[in-house]
Amino acid sequence: MKKIVVFASGSGTNAENIIKYFVGSESGTVVAVFTNNPTAKVIERAKNHEIQIEVFSKEELIEGEVLHKINRIKPDLIVLAGFLLKFPQNIIVSYPNKIINIHPALLPKYGGKGMYGMNVHKAIVENKEKETGISIHYVNENYDEGGVVFQKKVTLTGSETPEDIAERIHELEREFFPKVIAGLLE
Repeated sequence: MKKIVVFASGSGTNAENIIKYFVGSESGTVVAVFTNNPTAKVIERAKNHEIQIEVFSKEELIEGEVLHKINRIKPDLIVLAGFLLKFPQNIIVSYPNKIINIHPALLPKYGGKGMYGMNVHKAIVENKEKETGISIHYVNENYDEGGVVFQKKVTLTGSETPEDIAERIHELEREFFPKVIAGLLE
């Protein structure tokens, strides 16, 4: 059974969707959820599914304590699902092509520092984009610049609000993120 570790900073809807997708699966299972936010809803969601939880500080992430905890687990894949800190070089080097992230736009557009969540959707509306979507990509040392694994587009009419776009993006994330993870584990 392949092991998945999920990193999340907030509500954990994507994390929980991934956890549920792999319950009873023969390809993999979520064995731990790591968060830098001691009040994140993802903690409660993981506990409800009896998943190991690791809460850490930014310093522990940078200084290597988080890498030691990951090494004890020996995951086959590390999944960033709404994790907002920059991932450190020590983990990226230790797990090459084993760390993926999901981004709520069609990279390389609307990527980079500060481009997450509603910031992305507002920029898409302001720029009158005709389409948007999700990108699942490998994590490297730069925000949103790792190789793209998967993209799914949706057409926009021009009348959408950032909130409308957010809902459409969440639907794509729920449908495709777990499937792409399963494919990478094969």
